[in-house]
Amino acid sequence: MNTASKALIAAGAAALLASPILAQRQGERLPADCREEIIKLCGTDRAQMRSCLREKAAQLSETCRTALRERMEARGTGEGGRRGAAGSAIGARPQTMSYGSDTLQALDLWVPQGAKNAPLVLFVHGGGWKRGSKNNAMGRAMPEHMMAQGYAFASIDYRLVPSATVEQQAADVAAALAYLLKRADALGIDRSRVVLTGHSAGAHLVALVGTDERYLKAAGLSFADIDGVMPNDGAAYDVAKQIEGAGRMMLETYTQAFGTDPARQKALSPTLQAAAPNAPAFLLIHVQREDGVAQNKALAEALKRAGTKVEVGSFEGEGLRGHMEINRKLGEPDYPATPVMDAWLKKVIG
Repeated sequence: MNTASKALIAAGAAALLASPILAQRQGERLPADCREEIIKLCGTDRAQMRSCLREKAAQLSETCRTALRERMEARGTGEGGRRGAAGSAIGARPQTMSYGSDTLQALDLWVPQGAKNAPLVLFVHGGGWKRGSKNNAMGRAMPEHMMAQGYAFASIDYRLVPSATVEQQAADVAAALAYLLKRADALGIDRSRVVLTGHSAGAHLVALVGTDERYLKAAGLSFADIDGVMPNDGAAYDVAKQIEGAGRMMLETYTQAFGTDPARQKALSPTLQAAAPNAPAFLLIHVQREDGVAQNKALAEALKRAGTKVEVGSFEGEGLRGHMEINRKLGEPDYPATPVMDAWLKKVIG
């Protein structure tokens, strides 16, 4: 295990054990056997836990290390610990509104001051389909960066597995978009210029909505209502192939989300749903995770076969650290993926 991985695990364990009430509320609490393993290895002094785990992370079981990585992804933390809500991390405060009756059917919306016809970029958080929140969904730069480009930016919550199905999650993405477009004039949004984006599990969901029109149609919309889709470092675009290469911990995550029925897995696989029609344009961005590289390549090829405009951006970054970094840093002007995103958005929504 390299130094970066040890630091990442140390930060995650310290943060999760230091705030057990918050972790439990967000569905991030570590399994009891993993908590016991960490305490046995490093004791109960949380002030010393991070340095202990930096030295001894390799002594944790693979199951415990995987649980830590998975929960860190859901929290959106890096070595510096947990970020606050995006709304409190940037200068502008969002409008928060509900697009459905469930408490998780909520969204935050940022609109440039004085805007009357701002293009809309709608973001869907990751977290293995079962965790995560709009409050820690992305890097601090993203909302302000989008507004600086003249775009309105929305970040949504959606119902989580196992209380909801992945099909219901995709329906929530479409419902959130329909809610905003119905109120576009009052909110200062141009309903004719719309892009969907998401990270990790959120990347899968926006890709699914962008390739299977039934979710939009159920919300009273169609592919004509979106101009582009930008999945960020997703890797479950072909569910069955992703499951084939999954380790035990991720196998549980995928099985919980997608079940074992091959027909259902196919229906929830954007790559296998990418026959025309699709959303008009895609930008697939990813780091150098082996499964992510292969899955993005296959999705791009399927979209091209369907005649859909597709671009691919491949960026440095390894493993979970790279996976988190591309989400955390996207929107920062010196991060390599930011100008690629900006150029594509300019072409697609102006």
